[in-house]
Amino acid sequence: MFNLPSGLGLNYRDEGQGAPVLLIHGVGSDLESWDGVINHLGAGRRIIRFDLRGHGMSRRTPGPYTLTDFANDALALLDHLGVRQAAVAGFSLGGLVAQAIALAAPDRVTHLGLVSTVGGRTEQEQDRVNARAETLAKEGALTHLANAVDRWFTAEFVAAHPEVLEARRKKSLENDPDCYVAAYRVLAGNDLGDQLSQITVPTLIMTGENDIGSNPRMARFMHEQITGSTLHVLKHLKHSVLLEAPDQVAALLDPFFPKETP
Repeated sequence: MFNLPSGLGLNYRDEGQGAPVLLIHGVGSDLESWDGVINHLGAGRRIIRFDLRGHGMSRRTPGPYTLTDFANDALALLDHLGVRQAAVAGFSLGGLVAQAIALAAPDRVTHLGLVSTVGGRTEQEQDRVNARAETLAKEGALTHLANAVDRWFTAEFVAAHPEVLEARRKKSLENDPDCYVAAYRVLAGNDLGDQLSQITVPTLIMTGENDIGSNPRMARFMHEQITGSTLHVLKHLKHSVLLEAPDQVAALLDPFFPKETP
């Protein structure tokens, strides 16, 4: 546990040796959501990940939260660990936080991985995410999760891996309801699309072909805004690629992330 000057405690893991890589999870989840991807990554890296404020085993601090809060928490953790520069990858809300870090502190980021995240929402897309935030606030996580299964996972995966869905459901319900809503409002209330052209570090963007909330149109928009970026649309997949296809995510991130060999 790392205690920020504000008293907020962040739960984190710092594992491995080599080039630093910071991984940032999505809303309502925790650092363990990256387990499958990490299992498929090659050696030569120092993997750093943490539970966002209000999530997992980090201290349940009341909202509201801001995107700047999340980005500053991540940078403070890197400072605490003595890491000047790192590759940074984020999933969904974590991808939005990763964008904010790359924009606010470009000298701290060597490579940027944006996984199933958002940028350049249309008015209709903004309306839909606002509606999801209100459903979560008014009806709670159970209703939100019931509505989300079809958006997150393919039908084949749902049928074949009910244990994964149950574990995801259990983890979401362990969140403090107010913290969950506060974090979701950050996801719904922020869009850095008009700033992405300022990002100059090597960037890899990926999303599922059938992801509704972080759709291929947005991924292409981000790709067009970030000069020199690469784009991958993962066929047939929906939103939860870290859980459904960690091997495919790792296969793209592994050659992209820097690494150090003995």
